[in-house]
Amino acid sequence: MRWQDHIVSTPDTLHGATRFRGTRIPVSIVLENLATGATAEELHAQYPTLPREAIPAALAYAADLARDRIVPVTA
Repeated sequence: MRWQDHIVSTPDTLHGATRFRGTRIPVSIVLENLATGATAEELHAQYPTLPREAIPAALAYAADLARDRIVPVTA
């Protein structure tokens, strides 16, 4: 999955926040919902315009961010 095919950021939409192509749904909303245990079905029910490819694209995007950044973790 190439998340770059599904996720965009433009300064004139959502103040440049990453969102799914063709929508105004921020990637962060999907990731936050997944982190709290929401299922794909629940997300698609809550956001009917959310493309089917959005969830795997969001996860691939998050994986790339995690690889590129060092976040301090306390023991």
